Amino acid sequence: MTITERMEQLKAGAYDSRLLEIYVDEAKLAYQRERYQKAAASYQELFGPGEASVFSAAGRSEVGGNHTDHQQGMVLAASVNLDAIGVAAPIEEAVIRLKSEGYPMLTVDLHDLAKKDAEEGTSMALIRGMAQGLSEKGYRIGGFQAYVTSDVLGGAGLSSSAAFEVLVGTILSGLYNEDQISMVEIAKTAQYAENVYFGKPCGLMDQMACAVGGLIHIDFADGKNPVIRQVDVDFASYHHSLCITDTKGSHADLTDEYAAVPQEMTAVANALGHAVLREVSEPEFYARIPELRKELGDRPVLRAIHFFAEERRVAGQVDALRRGEFEEFLSLIQSSGDSSFQFLQNVYASRDVQNQAVSVGLAVSRQLLGAECGGKGAHGVCRVHGGGFAGTIQAFVADDFVEEYRRGLDAVYGEGSCHVLKVRPVGGTRVF
Repeated sequence: MTITERMEQLKAGAYDSRLLEIYVDEAKLAYQRERYQKAAASYQELFGPGEASVFSAAGRSEVGGNHTDHQQGMVLAASVNLDAIGVAAPIEEAVIRLKSEGYPMLTVDLHDLAKKDAEEGTSMALIRGMAQGLSEKGYRIGGFQAYVTSDVLGGAGLSSSAAFEVLVGTILSGLYNEDQISMVEIAKTAQYAENVYFGKPCGLMDQMACAVGGLIHIDFADGKNPVIRQVDVDFASYHHSLCITDTKGSHADLTDEYAAVPQEMTAVANALGHAVLREVSEPEFYARIPELRKELGDRPVLRAIHFFAEERRVAGQVDALRRGEFEEFLSLIQSSGDSSFQFLQNVYASRDVQNQAVSVGLAVSRQLLGAECGGKGAHGVCRVHGGGFAGTIQAFVADDFVEEYRRGLDAVYGEGSCHVLKVRPVGGTRVF
């Protein structure tokens, strides 16, 4: 079936059940139909008519485990119903031609997949790294042409780069491996592409959440072989939505703030004779706080306190969801946010106390959601999202209060700043 014929069926609603399975929110179906049709039209303008498939890779949100992965801790992450989609078809030529909306056409020669230092930090590096990584694992790769568009918010902690990597892997799985490459393998390959080819030493959380879908619990105790478990939960049945608000703070010149978090946590571990905090006995840590304060100062000690408590919270969140205790889960989300503010201290930059966009967002959220945010009678919970210091906040908000919450945050940061999302059960996938 040609892509034109597919889009005619899509327009008529023939694929609504498939779109609802992926995007969860029925109110978004018209938007997705229009988006897919525009993507197909752009593909045909570039490559002409013919048969083609559509693939999708989800954005992701960290739910629990704020700054724990670099200490081989645990995290809880979810895929969301913002995604990167690609209209793609195989070609005989051994090249990948990929055009992302708003960017120039990229062409990668599959006969030359060695890392190029000059490509570091570019999408070319990610494409080349994905092809090389899958080839090294013994999977088939081949040429394809693709048009890609994404509504994953760049710079908002939703992992737009990981979604792109997973999308490329999902296309290669679909076109050349009968959709049989596991999403875990695609995620690991995506991390390889980002670490080695792109030049960013990221962990595996982003790629795994974008690829696997749903809510996943990742244990990084073995950093090279993390244990990934899906947590089966239907958030819709609890009548809550995930809201991500862009507080419009700049991440520029914050590298030292981000770097200080793992450095200070690691310094505590090293002072106690270990490489990372996951290896440290919590009772020993508390017993030796006086000497740690003298040697390292107070902030590293406070950040270590956050780590140990956050480990218990992640385990508690997973357990609460498996028992169906959603109120307990929400309480632990709020506790995580409070700990990030008080102990991890990644809500604003310590050298720029006059700019606290995230702090303001959390304060406004608490006022809107209820004085006892996360307690009985509250409309939801809120926390800093991702790395912190600037950027976004996260809230789980009761469905009947979502619009009031969105209006309240948009009033502070501008129309369209608060994004109402759903946790989607599908990660990387061939849509049709």
